[in-house]
Amino acid sequence: MDNKDYKKEYLRLLAERYPTARAAAAEIINLDAIMRLPKGTEHFMSDLHGEYEAFCHIMNNCSGVIREKVEQLYGNTMTEKERDEFATFVYYPQAIIAEMKAKGEDLKDWYIVQLHRLIEVCRTVASKYTRSKVRKSLPKDFAYVIDELINMDRADFNKEGYYHEIFSSIVQLNRAESFIVALTEAIKRLAVDTLHIVGDVFDRGENPDKILDLLVAHHSADIQWGNHDIAWIGAHMGNAACVFTVLDISLKYGNLDLLEDGYGISLRKLSSYARANIDADERFYPVVSSAAETDADVAKMRKAVFFMLMKAEGQIIARRPEYGMEGRMLLNKIDYNEGTVLLDGQKVRLNRCDFVTVDANEPLRYTPAEAEVEEGLRRSFMHSEKLSRHIAFMFEHGSAYKISNDNLIYHGCIPLNADGSYMEFLGHKGKALMDYADETVRAAYKAFLKGEENLSALDFVWYLWCGRCSPLFGREKLTTFERLYIDDARCHQETRNPYYKFYNDKAFCERVLHDFGIDGKYSHIVNGHVPVKKKDGESPIKAEGKLIVIDGGFCKAYHAKTGIAGYTLIYNSHGLRLCAHEPFDSIEKAIENRSDIHSEVTVFETRENRLRVSDTDTGRELAEEVEGLKSLLGYYESCAAAGVAPAVGK
Repeated sequence: MDNKDYKKEYLRLLAERYPTARAAAAEIINLDAIMRLPKGTEHFMSDLHGEYEAFCHIMNNCSGVIREKVEQLYGNTMTEKERDEFATFVYYPQAIIAEMKAKGEDLKDWYIVQLHRLIEVCRTVASKYTRSKVRKSLPKDFAYVIDELINMDRADFNKEGYYHEIFSSIVQLNRAESFIVALTEAIKRLAVDTLHIVGDVFDRGENPDKILDLLVAHHSADIQWGNHDIAWIGAHMGNAACVFTVLDISLKYGNLDLLEDGYGISLRKLSSYARANIDADERFYPVVSSAAETDADVAKMRKAVFFMLMKAEGQIIARRPEYGMEGRMLLNKIDYNEGTVLLDGQKVRLNRCDFVTVDANEPLRYTPAEAEVEEGLRRSFMHSEKLSRHIAFMFEHGSAYKISNDNLIYHGCIPLNADGSYMEFLGHKGKALMDYADETVRAAYKAFLKGEENLSALDFVWYLWCGRCSPLFGREKLTTFERLYIDDARCHQETRNPYYKFYNDKAFCERVLHDFGIDGKYSHIVNGHVPVKKKDGESPIKAEGKLIVIDGGFCKAYHAKTGIAGYTLIYNSHGLRLCAHEPFDSIEKAIENRSDIHSEVTVFETRENRLRVSDTDTGRELAEEVEGLKSLLGYYESCAAAGVAPAVGK
């Protein structure tokens, strides 16, 4: 189809939606009005690592945006204690209402006061959107009345009475609690237009499943895959090395409930096998104890998993010489008589040589009992209904990278050589490598959904977890084996890719942005993966503001290293600001003490003119539609002037 035919077909399709000049003109006016509105707020969060409670609280307070609105509205009319109580009420309305009911007091007047306040907050956060968009964001059961209340002119005395009557009616009909919950949900929905998760929902935290439940229900969330996410994706598709990888991490951090209760992954066969065949080794004891098993039993399971992991990884490396990972086929490099292993051409002594399930003549072969356990575990991961829903979300709303409003968002890195040139893998480098990663993971998933196996693509999913050229990994190698079996700490080092040196350079970041088709003064890279050690003076803002690292240590294990508990990047109509969050104790204590997460806000890029929808990706799409509508309107008007009926429309 040539350009002329394409334009004609485009106009025909537009005419189906806008069959008259009047309809086309009305839509042009409508779209022009939308483009003049302030840009919606985007939130960026990274490396959640299963820390559900902290994530849940930041979702509820919208990284301080809700508290900011409370201060703006009630800073002069409420005490600080009252503002604390009201903010907590917005975050956790059901819990606070339950507390109030437990006191046995008449809540009629209290409900009416809270409804007045919530409507004020809702009106404030809705002010930057069209009435149509706000209405679509409201819970269906209460959409009409909330829309009426937030758009009513409070200066009108008669309407003020109407306003109060509605609240009284809601309370008398025993609908106050559900109406309040609906209002708070609408406030949070309108406070954040889009949520970007820059990788690693999964890792050592105990509730990534609950985080994903929230993300699946979110009105506009996307995710850029992290290395831990890709391991779970691979496990769900039946990659044995990925299955054993996520099992090893889950067992190490005592997350048996996540596996068994969260995702329905049966560990019964593994547990029975480990008890019968593996000794309790202190090196494999969990960092966090589990209520379901003793530490000794978890250690047995983890050691059994580790042996199977080394075999599964070795099998992939053996059939994929193009990966260049022959040096990591470690079971083949052990001298089982001497108790040594060949690492990078050097013979290194092991602290013990107790590979009881490894045949020195065929070290990568599973024993019959291991093969049975492996098959059962793979099936369990592949057929978990809840995991299936979560992985489907990660494909429907996820990708290796995303470009949004002149921001390039990815979790790990763009792999580089020591001289700063792009590292090549199977003929792909830079943006092409990112695209190859995304396409190959999707090819593996497409085959999986058909009940088939694309083994080449599925092996690559594992490579993305730990491969030297993986844009999700960003290190030379993963040294789990060395940390367990070699005492020399020099062997434990996981050298970062040179990217993490060059990402401080503005010219390098601008080159990356240009290669992804992004140029301009206000373009940025938003990066996760490597925790920023704020307590040591490290800044998350790199390369003169062209790159922002937002992994601040959400995971509790990193708090001591980073000095904070994570970052949130906020991009609103005024520019960019970074929130450094202090550690969060628990939702229970936040409710009990009416406490919030304290955040240090850094405003590091303010726009001279307030950003409008017209300045965004959505605005550019709307502008193209307006141009098409103008062409259609011109056609209608020319037909009217000529006195002929249009060939399209009515």
